[in-house]
Amino acid sequence: MTSPQDDDRFDWRAAERDLTEDAPDANVVDLDAARTARTSTNPDDDGPVLVDSPAAQRAPRFTLDGVRAGQRRPILPAWLRSRAELRDTMRWAVGHLLHATAYHATRLPKYAGKLALRAPAGAWRMLSGATRWLFDWEGEPVRQATVRRESAEDYLKLSRQRDRRVRWRGIVATFTLAVALAGGVAVALAPEWARWAVLALLVTLCGMVGQPADKPLLDTAVVVPRVARLTSDVVVRALAVLGISGISQAIAKQGTRAIAFTAPITRDGPGWRADIDLPPGVTAGDVIERRDRLAAGLTRPLGCVWPEGQPEVHPGRLLLWVGDQDMAATKPAVWPLLKASGGFDLGGPVPFGTDPRGRIISFDLPYTNLLIGSIPGYGKTAATQVPMLAAALDPYAELWCFDFKGTGGLDPLEKVSARYASGQDDDTAEEGLLALRELRKECQRRAAIIKGLPKAVCPDNKVTPELARRRKLGLHWLVVALDEVQELFSHAEFGKEAGELAEKIIKLGRALGVILVVATQRPDAKSLPTGVSANAGTRFCLRVMGQIENDMILGTSAYKNGIRATMFAKKDKGVGYLVGAADDAQIVRTFYVDGPTAEKITDRARALREAAGTLTGHAIGQTPATPAARRDTLLDDILTVVPATEPKVWAETLTERLADLNPEAYGDLTRDQLTAALKPYGISTGQVWGTDPATGKGANRRGIDRTDITDAVAERNKRHGDKAA
Repeated sequence: MTSPQDDDRFDWRAAERDLTEDAPDANVVDLDAARTARTSTNPDDDGPVLVDSPAAQRAPRFTLDGVRAGQRRPILPAWLRSRAELRDTMRWAVGHLLHATAYHATRLPKYAGKLALRAPAGAWRMLSGATRWLFDWEGEPVRQATVRRESAEDYLKLSRQRDRRVRWRGIVATFTLAVALAGGVAVALAPEWARWAVLALLVTLCGMVGQPADKPLLDTAVVVPRVARLTSDVVVRALAVLGISGISQAIAKQGTRAIAFTAPITRDGPGWRADIDLPPGVTAGDVIERRDRLAAGLTRPLGCVWPEGQPEVHPGRLLLWVGDQDMAATKPAVWPLLKASGGFDLGGPVPFGTDPRGRIISFDLPYTNLLIGSIPGYGKTAATQVPMLAAALDPYAELWCFDFKGTGGLDPLEKVSARYASGQDDDTAEEGLLALRELRKECQRRAAIIKGLPKAVCPDNKVTPELARRRKLGLHWLVVALDEVQELFSHAEFGKEAGELAEKIIKLGRALGVILVVATQRPDAKSLPTGVSANAGTRFCLRVMGQIENDMILGTSAYKNGIRATMFAKKDKGVGYLVGAADDAQIVRTFYVDGPTAEKITDRARALREAAGTLTGHAIGQTPATPAARRDTLLDDILTVVPATEPKVWAETLTERLADLNPEAYGDLTRDQLTAALKPYGISTGQVWGTDPATGKGANRRGIDRTDITDAVAERNKRHGDKAA
């Protein structure tokens, strides 16, 4: 038959007459029934199956590729696969058992009194129950019912049944009474301790029988919070009230099937875990930014609800973990290194905090650099302190600590630091800059040493834990903390050079045993150079207010992928996203070490260093020798040694004159160091014509223009005058 689509000469009018003609064999077609038949999934039906039919949409039950792509569940739970978690779990179990035992042991007199008071009621219950059983009183209502019905035959039948029961029960009761009397005689003749033991047993038995149903004998040693089970219906209902159009439309069309659960909702630690595939077009980030509304939909405290994205699967995969208790209300975990005896090997994992499930989260500090950021007041300094305290407990690790906020957050580390400075003034900023200069030279020194080592000792051209312990090589771990580093990077005079140095160090120092721990509360391009943030291998972001700050700390597209530190609430202090410690981003609550506890830890660390002979620098009162020029008098000293009649001067000539002027400050000053010292003022060296006093010949050499110096001094005085005003 020719179809309208295949033949342009199709006669539409003839077809219309055929359809409207009142033929005797014409049938009225039910379109709904026809569509149903057309999309039938009956396997015996040989008709075609449409692409959008249920049969076509049904996934194959078993394919090799499908099995390979599947995610294998771990055979053992996480706490059995981790020695640290197993130790922590066993410690908790033993502590729980000891607590419950001690709790009930102290209440034994109370329990004994309860049993004694309840014993008479229990004895009466036992006696009355035995009497009712002996005389078959429980069957009396049935027998009386036959009397009311005047059914003599039923009454006689029940009476004979009662007589047989009472006869048999009487024999059992007589035998039991005889045994009891014999036992009583035996107890009367037994030693006194045995009589008291039998009496206590009888009182206990009667007391337990006489116990009221609503008044248990034992008090509750541990009150376990009761929370509602997390079900798929509860999750779908909570997602439906978020106000996300994609979810609302999908639920309106498909019902609960719009939300797919890729695995059963199961217990995961002290809470429930749900793996969810959101409707097409809805990302995990859409749900994460509405965490407060999600918690309201689940009727759970905000600190119990922790949604996470899984961008490695796809943007719409959501991992929802709902805890039994508010994370902020739970007792903070104790830092494992606090109770550890002896020192700590920085080459091993550093315990940093716990996740919402209470599991310990650690990361490797060597071969990485740590970047920490948040708005003020959410635990940034405390988070910085944790890895630095761990490094302090390694007597072979060297610490440099700089607190540019000046509030003393890192003061406990001063007693073990080779370099230390704290303050908001220019002097502290200068010390930080000088330290970065020295750190850059230290990287060059270490690179030369590693290059000269044989491949058998250093096969990967990087510092290993074994090399870090060989003191003669000088390749020990060097950990540098820069807290509130935005004060240094945004400094008018030192910021640019400090940023450039930090970028070089953070790129090269990773393999050289040099580790930077950088913390900032203002993560923008000026306060945190992109070269520093982009090359930090490990990042920890506590609460921030916007997407830009979030991505400056956690990395480009982190916000887009659902890793959003903007979701943390005011009470989520110390809680942030940790990126780089594992394959996936982790929500971590850092260990909190208060001031007095930190002092005890650093006292132990200092004792370890004294025993190992590794206490140096600031910790023993030594001032590090820095050949860099002094900031406060350099410009003035240059104007002193370069008269106004000499508009330009060679750099070599200038260093000689400065050394003659102040040998202590400028005795080791080189031309390159002078150039670096002038750079923060915007002064650069250029070609200067001059006469060599030794030979009397003229030549072009690197030098400065005196006018640049006078302009820089004028600008400095103007700026200082504005600050004073």
